[in-house]
Amino acid sequence: MFEKKERCSTDKNRLEEHYDIVVVGAGHAGCEAALACARLGLKTIIFTISIDSIAMMPCNPNIGGSSKGHLVREIDALGGEMGKNIDKTFIQSKMLNKSKGPAVHSLRAQADKADYSMEMRRTLQSERNLTIRQAEVSELITEEENEKKKVTGVRTYSGATYHCKAVILCTGTYLRARCLTGEMITYTGPNGLMAATYLTDSLEENGVEIFRFKTGTPARIDKNSIDFSKMQEQKGDEKIVPFSFSTNPEEIQIDQVSCWLTYTNEKTHEIIRNHLDRSPLYAGVIEGTGPRYCPSIEDKVVRFADKDRHQIFIEPEGLHTNEMYVGGMSSSLPEDVQQEMYRTLPGLEHAVIVRNAYAIEYDCINPNQLYATLEFKKIKGLFSGGQFNGSSGYEEAACQGLLAGINAAMSVLGKEQVVLDRSEAYIGVLIDDLVTKETHEPYRMMTSRAEYRLLLRQDNADIRLTKKGYEIGLVSKERYDYVCEKERLIEEEIERVSKVRIGAGKEVQEFLESMGSIPLNTGTSLTELIRRPELSYEVLSAIDKERPNLSYDVAEQVNIRIKYDGYITRQKKQVEHFKKLENKKISEEFNYDDVPSLRMEARQKLKLYRPLSIGQASRISGVSPADISVLLVYMEQKK
Repeated sequence: MFEKKERCSTDKNRLEEHYDIVVVGAGHAGCEAALACARLGLKTIIFTISIDSIAMMPCNPNIGGSSKGHLVREIDALGGEMGKNIDKTFIQSKMLNKSKGPAVHSLRAQADKADYSMEMRRTLQSERNLTIRQAEVSELITEEENEKKKVTGVRTYSGATYHCKAVILCTGTYLRARCLTGEMITYTGPNGLMAATYLTDSLEENGVEIFRFKTGTPARIDKNSIDFSKMQEQKGDEKIVPFSFSTNPEEIQIDQVSCWLTYTNEKTHEIIRNHLDRSPLYAGVIEGTGPRYCPSIEDKVVRFADKDRHQIFIEPEGLHTNEMYVGGMSSSLPEDVQQEMYRTLPGLEHAVIVRNAYAIEYDCINPNQLYATLEFKKIKGLFSGGQFNGSSGYEEAACQGLLAGINAAMSVLGKEQVVLDRSEAYIGVLIDDLVTKETHEPYRMMTSRAEYRLLLRQDNADIRLTKKGYEIGLVSKERYDYVCEKERLIEEEIERVSKVRIGAGKEVQEFLESMGSIPLNTGTSLTELIRRPELSYEVLSAIDKERPNLSYDVAEQVNIRIKYDGYITRQKKQVEHFKKLENKKISEEFNYDDVPSLRMEARQKLKLYRPLSIGQASRISGVSPADISVLLVYMEQKK
């Protein structure tokens, strides 16, 4: 499909420059990676196909959402930029799943697409150790070192050479990309930008295994052609909660724009079914595997044939454009079918398409080639992050970029690299899943993937990870001290509340009755009242006369910690068991062929994935509990 082309000869162009770190790609992963390296004092250069595509949002311009909001909060706690950037550029904000427990509460914000990209670009440009370069990287430069390859630089298509100590690949959906709209195929990246055609050849020459994945995006509709009176208005929250722990909530209480809800119908589905033969997905033209949890409208109609309608969200792309995003209706059908299909929805009868929907195929890697540090096992100094690692989503990309950037910097600085485990962060769950589980489709983060999700809430990400961000060098002493003080206040208040006795007097009984709560037969502690489902720490301030004046975030933690104490204690015990297995480290040179009674499949998988601990080994598909027991016995004997 893609012919192998010659790269430009270096004989004609001998431009050479030296950097500590090279970042390839300036999407959400590349931006976090480059900023982390530069802020840690390393001379860094970031390459992009187009300067105008920095932090671009080719799909829905929103940040956060179910489980993804957790990732953004964790990025922020570690010293990343995404949370700060969306706080500056959002146009609507909502806390999702508020009717459920705090473990699944997730913040989601609609961004001004152009402002988000421009603000991130401004941030990159102001970083003194960071250089931005518009060029296509076409080749990795490597050399042999101790029977292993080591990256020493990159070469651009023009022939310029950039020597460095580490490279971070954050190529997104650009590698050998092609966009498909019905029978029309264009060999471009997202939004019609130039694809990166040459780097794949160099990666394969260096022994990197390449996958072919696909994703898609819906059409953009002209706002002036929409009849919103036929749709349900979706407003933002009255009280806006910021993503970044460093953002002052009072400074972001803005007038928000509305989103809108409509539905497909049987006519929509009939049009789709009648034209499936013209869909590249069903005509066998698309080679790549698409995301299971973000299917195209064609997939929805075929796979969920029993459903007579599907939710479709109409969301603004910004304050300075009339383009509206048709969420939930990505497609690769031809443009004539798209127009007919979209116009069957209530409110879109006269819709004018500004940009057609399309599917995009691209090259990415099999992530089992990576350590949990996101460094390639067979190429020292080569790191990667984002959709290039077989994931999907801006947030998944950004957190990988941040960790890849941190670890590339640590390797150059000669410091210990950082691995977050599954009990510490959603980021740890995501990366562990990528490097230990077989990936057959773009990976999407979900709360159900995190077994310790009651501990890994979005509201306590700063308490969990700010210390680590400070130790890495990306979080200031002032911010770290603030979190330490916050923890002290939480502990003090939980202790105080446990000692407050509430009597069964008339005032208390009347209050409890007004809240729909059972009256007291005898006195009780304030802690026990907080644990009642219909009551909370905040509500009970009316009968807690000695309560100190605490900030909202401290009060929130006091309430959650008391109300869910039993569940939290149980999960902490589970984490203790988990840590025992994680702390049993396995040497990179461990010879699995020496282990007797290890099943052949387990032996093959362990040699392929090279786990760093018994815990990681236990999560590899094809490695049974019996295999882990054999491994533990052998390691104990070898001691």
